[in-house]
Amino acid sequence: MKVIKTKIEGLLIIEPQVFGDERGFFLETYNQEKYKEAGIEYDFIQDNLSKSAKGVLRGLHYQVNPFAQGKLVQVIQGAVLDVAVDIRFGSPTFGQYASVELNEKNKKQFWIPPGFAHGFISLKNDTIFSYKCTGLYNPESERGIAWNDPKLNIDWEIKNPTVSEKDGKNKLFEDIEKDFEF
Repeated sequence: MKVIKTKIEGLLIIEPQVFGDERGFFLETYNQEKYKEAGIEYDFIQDNLSKSAKGVLRGLHYQVNPFAQGKLVQVIQGAVLDVAVDIRFGSPTFGQYASVELNEKNKKQFWIPPGFAHGFISLKNDTIFSYKCTGLYNPESERGIAWNDPKLNIDWEIKNPTVSEKDGKNKLFEDIEKDFEF
C-alpha cells in the first residue's frame, strides 16, 4: 500500500496494492497493522454504504465531540470527487480543502480524520461509496457546511448538483462554531 500525504496535515490518500489477472483482482481494503504504520491509529466501529446517481452531492458533513468521526472512504463502483475541508481552528490550513477522485478503477481510499467536514459528488450513475467510521452516527452532533459556500470556493466539477433538502440548509463556513482545535 502506498500512502500519499495531501497539502493538508492529517488527510491521506491511500493506494492499495492490487493483485490482478485475467480472473479479476484482489486487494486488502483494511489491515489494522498497516494502517497504524501509516499513522491511522483509530478503531473503526461503523461501516456505511451509499448509492448515488450522477450529479448527487452529499455534504459537507461532520459531527462534533464527543461524537466526532474519522472516515476511511472509497468507491466500490462508479466515481466521485471526494472533498475534505479543514475546520480545525488554529490550523495553518483552516478553511482550505483537499479533493481526490475516487473510482472503481484507481481503487484509492481517502482518510479524513476528525476535524474535517466531508462531502462528495457522484461523477457516474449508480456509484456505490463505502465509509469506515471511527464513531457512531449521532444526529444531535451532526453539523453541515454549505456545499456552495463562496469562501470555500470548491470546484465540484458538475454544475447544478442534486442536493438533499437538509444539505441545502447547511450554514456558511464563517458561521461554524469552534468545535475543533488544531
